[in-house]
Amino acid sequence: MKLKITLALLLSSLYFNNVYALSADMAACNLALESADVAAAMALASKALSQNKNDKDALICQGRVYSAKGDLAAALATLQLAAKQTTDALDQSIIALVTGNAYKAAKQYESATASYEKSLGYAQTAKNQTFARISQNLMADIQFDNKQFAAALVLYMAGSKLAANDNERGESFEKIALTQHKLKQHDAAIEYQIKAFMMHEKVGTLDQYAHSGIMLGRYYSLAKNNISATSILNKIIKFSKDQGGAYYEAQASYVLAKVKVATGDIAAAKVLVAQANLIAKTSGDQLLADEIKQETADLF
Repeated sequence: MKLKITLALLLSSLYFNNVYALSADMAACNLALESADVAAAMALASKALSQNKNDKDALICQGRVYSAKGDLAAALATLQLAAKQTTDALDQSIIALVTGNAYKAAKQYESATASYEKSLGYAQTAKNQTFARISQNLMADIQFDNKQFAAALVLYMAGSKLAANDNERGESFEKIALTQHKLKQHDAAIEYQIKAFMMHEKVGTLDQYAHSGIMLGRYYSLAKNNISATSILNKIIKFSKDQGGAYYEAQASYVLAKVKVATGDIAAAKVLVAQANLIAKTSGDQLLADEIKQETADLF
């Protein structure tokens, strides 16, 4: 049970494949990309283009493949050709968004932002709230990654207003909370993380629920609200044990250890860190072990 950040994938195959009546090969091409099977995706796109060199959907998928392979020039050329095959605003929004992703992957952030702005404009023309929200959040992600947190917050706030359901609201609230955390606005971070937690509790995956609870515990701790931090972290530890989510049990345990240190209960903190380390060792999760070591290095 590990969290997968779905928005980072953006054009999730499930949504993308349902926007259009894609052929079986193009649906498979997108699914292959989401599974990081670049060779299979290229084979499927090439097959479709051998039958119709102007197949817009095949060109989009092939453009994404080139980007995944690190070939920005080929990706841009292919996506430009795709854009010539349609005048539909939603098509153009998606092509501009994928183009922005290609620029972002190549670390050309100004060009990526410009493409996302184009995607937003086309999405607004198409009256497609979903892609408008995605475009807003992508622009915010670039600002966040470049530590322009105040600018990112404005964009995330704008994107949250376009959320169409509780899943999207939970995702948006969590991004807002993290950005406010980076700005050291701890009370505001707690406010929005509570909202995110409530959305994930209502409709989210088990991973999203556990992750959002741990983040809420972190924010409570930073605000020195140790009672609330202890309560939510214990809740997530129990939940993770019940659901077989050892990864989140370990995370919640070492975060709770920090709270115990803050309240002077060093013995309890050591037990919690030991439990977290045992989980990492038993599961053979070296990344988790490294995370625990880094997070607790100066704890005692």
